[in-house]
Amino acid sequence: MAGIFKFTFGPWNIHEGADPFGPAVRKSIKFRDKLALYKKLGFDGVQFHDDDAVPDMNNLTPQQIINNAKDLKKVLDDHGLVAEFVAPRMWEDSRTIDGGYTSNDPDCRKYAIERSKRTIDIANALGTDLLVLWLAREGTYIRESKDSKVATERIVYAINQMLEYDPKIRVCIEPKPNEPMDHTYIPTTGHAIALSLLCVDPKRIGVNIESAHAILAGLDPSDEMGFALSFNKLWTVHLNDQNGLKFDQDKAFGSVDIRRAFNQVRILDKHDYGKNGQWVGLDVKAMRTQKDDVATKHLSNSKEVFLKLLEISRSLDDEYIAKCSKERDYEELDLYIIKSLMRG
Repeated sequence: MAGIFKFTFGPWNIHEGADPFGPAVRKSIKFRDKLALYKKLGFDGVQFHDDDAVPDMNNLTPQQIINNAKDLKKVLDDHGLVAEFVAPRMWEDSRTIDGGYTSNDPDCRKYAIERSKRTIDIANALGTDLLVLWLAREGTYIRESKDSKVATERIVYAINQMLEYDPKIRVCIEPKPNEPMDHTYIPTTGHAIALSLLCVDPKRIGVNIESAHAILAGLDPSDEMGFALSFNKLWTVHLNDQNGLKFDQDKAFGSVDIRRAFNQVRILDKHDYGKNGQWVGLDVKAMRTQKDDVATKHLSNSKEVFLKLLEISRSLDDEYIAKCSKERDYEELDLYIIKSLMRG
């Protein structure tokens, strides 16, 4: 048990409380004001979409994008913050309605790759070598509209373009099985790791495992993490929680299933997560009903739950766990874990 844990979240995790069925319930907070909250909440790193860092980037030249990102780097330095990663946000552009990398329109595919290269420029200016790919619209509503073999090859081609554009950049795939598409290509950790083997430099491709995304695929997040760790491919995580196989809820970490959260913390700590510089990322959203003055508690609460579960995990009697396992007395082990969590 020797994990090293430092925490990040994205500016989208402080939001106005809008949902598809009603108006926003909180006031907007300016991006720069959000940065001022990080240290107060106990966080040292920032996750970015490309247009979080450089708004309106589609209307800027490549050099203007780099200059704006460098200006932001100075602001981060002033706040004592670092950028964990940058992710191209293409799912909100009209050219990516049918996907970016897998679009049936070659001009849209070209746009997606060029946008990704600009994202790499931003990452370099912010001092991070990590690019996260959430393949949001890389999928189908109707399977006959796309050929899954061709789609996979197009994703590989796009990633290869990124790897060849910058010899230092690392591409981190964030799998999700559905939403916004009915069926998303590369839906699980196994798919992402397998895809890496088709690329020009598999060593520079890893995964970002989000708790809720694994749950939506009917999988246990800690098992997905363990699988990625066995390949040395777990380069970041998005911790949150999920109430059933619904839409992506991004609930506070541990708020639905504390034991499921415990096992995520334990697998990370057991296998020294963080020793190679990885961060513990949160992707959690405040309950829609939260008032403005308490609308960041989901962040501080999630970190507090993580650290408490870490404390519980490190206090367990590993010899006793091994004894129960060896004797195949899993009911006894089950009760031991339950009691430990209840005492915590």
